[in-house]
Amino acid sequence: MDALDAIFTRRSVRHFTLQQVPLEDLEALVRAAMQAPSARNRQPRHYIILTERALLEEITTFHAFSQMLHEASAAIVICGDERIQPKTAYWVQDCSAAMQNLLLAAHARGLGAVWLGVHPNPDREDPLHHMLHLPPEVHPLGIAAIGYPAETPPPADRFDPARIHWNGWQEDK
Repeated sequence: MDALDAIFTRRSVRHFTLQQVPLEDLEALVRAAMQAPSARNRQPRHYIILTERALLEEITTFHAFSQMLHEASAAIVICGDERIQPKTAYWVQDCSAAMQNLLLAAHARGLGAVWLGVHPNPDREDPLHHMLHLPPEVHPLGIAAIGYPAETPPPADRFDPARIHWNGWQEDK
């Protein structure tokens, strides 16, 4: 699958089969995430790969939109390290770029994935921080639930020419 095919056909997958994702595939997803651009090339990201069922289930007790973790065979938490990149806006951008790479890589490998937002919601951040024993300066941005898709949502064409502005802002008339 080429890059544009992956971009145009990737969809969030929320239902998974029972088939386990091989550890080498999870590592490949993290490798793809690590290729994302980073402000000043600081690379302030850390990745926590979760494969233990108890940990996946625990997340569902405090993250209201994580019920797909009951079916997912794994999850990857992407965290920003303010010791490496002290400016919050930049580590958030860096981690977001990594998450998008990870989601596209999962799709390209025939896996399903969905981004579960964590930052900036303290009701999600604080319990995840505690559960994963994160240092105080390391912040979870989001979780990617990963597995083999039990469903294949059709591609969505989100192109909207009304959102394109050439050489400055123009209001629709």
